[in-house]
Formats: sequence, C-alpha cells, structure tokens
Amino acid sequence: MKRILLALALTFSAPASWAAEKLSLNEISRYLNGITTATSPFTQINDDGSLSTGKLYMHRPGRMRFEYDGNGGGTVVAGGGAVVIHDPKSNQPPETYPLKRTPLSIILDRRVDLGRANMVVGHSFDGTSTIVRAQDPENPDYGSIEMMFTGSPVELRKWVIHDSAGGQTTVVLGAMETGQKLSSSLFTTSGRSR
Repeated sequence: MKRILLALALTFSAPASWAAEKLSLNEISRYLNGITTATSPFTQINDDGSLSTGKLYMHRPGRMRFEYDGNGGGTVVAGGGAVVIHDPKSNQPPETYPLKRTPLSIILDRRVDLGRANMVVGHSFDGTSTIVRAQDPENPDYGSIEMMFTGSPVELRKWVIHDSAGGQTTVVLGAMETGQKLSSSLFTTSGRSR
C-alpha cells in the first residue's frame, strides 16, 4: 500500500518537471524582443568570488542600469551606445566602454536574433532551465554571455558574462517585473543622475 501511495504522490508531483523542455532559440529571441522595460533585484558573483547585490533596470533597446546596494554602492549604466562604470570609492573618473564591445549588447539589441549564424555557441537544457551561450559573431573576442531561462512562462533567470580576459561575472535575477514606466534619467551616462 505504501508503494502505491508513493507512486501516486510522485505521479502528481512530477508533471511540472516532466513537462519542462528545452526552449528553442526562436522562443528565447521572441521573449527578449518582447521586453521593453524590466526591473529586478539581483545578486552578482564577481570574478574574485565576492558578492554584490542591487537593483537592475532595463529599457530595451540599448539601456540598462545596475544600482548597487550600500553606501557608495556605485552604478553601471548602459545608454547612448556606451557602458559607464561609476565607482564612488575610486578617485578615478568613471570608466567608459562602447556597449557593442560587451556581451550585454546581445540582450539590449534592437532586434535579438539568436538564430543568426555563429551567434550561439552553446544551447543546452539541464532538466529545469535552457542555457544559451551567445557572442557577437563578427567579434567573438569581445567575450560571450551565457543566459539561463526557465519556461512556462519563459523568463530570464541568470547570466554569466565571460570577458575577453577569461574572467567571468554572474548575475542572478530575482523576481522580474516588466512593462512599467522607467525614467530616462536612470540611463544617463554623463553622471550618477537618477
């Protein structure tokens, strides 16, 4: 009798995991293209193993803001074709990089097309999540981004930036809210405006 009850319990608890399957590149591209605005708390695991937390703001195409927690937490802002790193603890001016030279440009592109030749260098399923590793096909030396998506509904849960120097930075997203109005001042790269 206990075996029958155990079998029934497993049958009723398992369908969600049995139903999970690998998302297609078209489904993921459609999902990313459908995001206009999003916010999410995040935890960042840096290359040296240290942790940072904060809030992410995204306004596609082309704009993203990482606002780090704590006094003097700093910001990383993508906007106007540039990524600007503001570190209030540093005596140096903000660091600026062209957005197109970072793997984040893949998520922030006006039209995400993961089916483009040589863009995706890995597409797998771990039983729960679909993992896609993508790079700029014309400039693979800029690094790559490994994104993890869950299905039903499709949602971006995490990404890992693999930079050109061999380092990696992981961003784990919390509950993502989409579709809200975000102030354009969040994405100003000329200062720390908010």
